[in-house]
Amino acid sequence: MELGQLRALRELRDRGSIAAAAAALHVTPSSVSQQLSALQRRFPAPLTYKDGRRTALTDAGEALAAAAVDVEIAFERAEHAVAKFQSEPQGAVSVAAFHSAALAFFGPLLTTLSSPGQPQAILGDFDVAQEEFAGLTQEHDLVIAHRLAGSPAWPASVRIEHLLFEPLDLVLRKDHRLAGYEVIGPDDLCTASWVAVHQGFPLENAVHQLAGIGGTEADILHRINDFSVAAAVVAASDCVALMPRYTTDISRYPELILRPLSHAAPGRYIDCLARPETLERANVKAVLAQLKTIIDGLKWAIAGP
Repeated sequence: MELGQLRALRELRDRGSIAAAAAALHVTPSSVSQQLSALQRRFPAPLTYKDGRRTALTDAGEALAAAAVDVEIAFERAEHAVAKFQSEPQGAVSVAAFHSAALAFFGPLLTTLSSPGQPQAILGDFDVAQEEFAGLTQEHDLVIAHRLAGSPAWPASVRIEHLLFEPLDLVLRKDHRLAGYEVIGPDDLCTASWVAVHQGFPLENAVHQLAGIGGTEADILHRINDFSVAAAVVAASDCVALMPRYTTDISRYPELILRPLSHAAPGRYIDCLARPETLERANVKAVLAQLKTIIDGLKWAIAGP
């Protein structure tokens, strides 16, 4: 049973003829007749009968037409509820992010959303492979994900809001042999020992690519996904590691410095993924706008005007 069929029956009762019902519904009389025929097939009792040249409702048809009013009321309430939900600036918005983005963005986001009338952010961090980020949109409104430049694009099933392109710099101790270089190239890293992420995560490929350009195999001694832990290991060793320029804070380790890589420098896209319908909600739009403002401020603070 479809809403259009019930509307045709109700208009026939109210207007008195198929032609008048068609005019009220802005369709052809043939379309109204087809709707009534389809509705009739769902009921064993006749809903209409011929009264001369006019089609009239039986008692069963009258009862169903009266019930159609209740259906219309419920439908209007449902539409109103959806419209209100989409336009409501408050309410909870769930945000998922990979670890370094969560560390950089979640604190400022909660601060900006602390004033009255703002949405409530429900936060979670996830350490997943690139191909698993899109699946997180099934459980979370906004998913902050990273994708290495040159890697496969996000699937078409999600909407993508680009947040940031983040270069990857080399982190090393201030007393490292390469610390005096303003820019470091792949040839300079031929004998370097690395702290890299676990196999299957995008930044591992970046390390291997840099080593390959320099004509060697990457000497990976430690595999650590958390950049804060990786920074601690670099601070206690002669190793080097790749660190995101904007979302990693190494201020806890004054003995470390960041150095940009040469023209072969890798980078990653930081994007916000969501289901298309999710981005129609006013509260989700508000949180996304705050995220973009936070990221613009972060870039400004590090890179300057």
